[in-house]
Amino acid sequence: MKALDLKKAVSGIDALWSPRVAAKINDTFVKLARIQGDFVWHAHEHEDEMFVVLKGRLCIKLRDGDVWLEEGQALAIPRGVEHCPHAPEEVHIMLIEPATTVNTGDATGDERTQGETLYLEG
Repeated sequence: MKALDLKKAVSGIDALWSPRVAAKINDTFVKLARIQGDFVWHAHEHEDEMFVVLKGRLCIKLRDGDVWLEEGQALAIPRGVEHCPHAPEEVHIMLIEPATTVNTGDATGDERTQGETLYLEG
């Protein structure tokens, strides 16, 4: 076993909005991503997910109000809750979600929908 340097790993991801699997724990993926700008409004019908801010400041837009997350803060989004991540400047995040989760949820026709699971290199 080897320790994972989260800061180094997420900094090495070359594309925005392209989460990479850092670890699998049972049926759950721990993913890292670099994000900036608006994502797509979406919900996950069967999966909860958790956003953890590693660097920067992230807004999770919800239909009933926005939640801002600072470095070191996290937010769990229950299944079925429509949301839209927004990052005015680049943010580094960790996502914790079931391995079955499609990144764009019910907005699968979006150009950012990942068709395959991407893993960290190395």
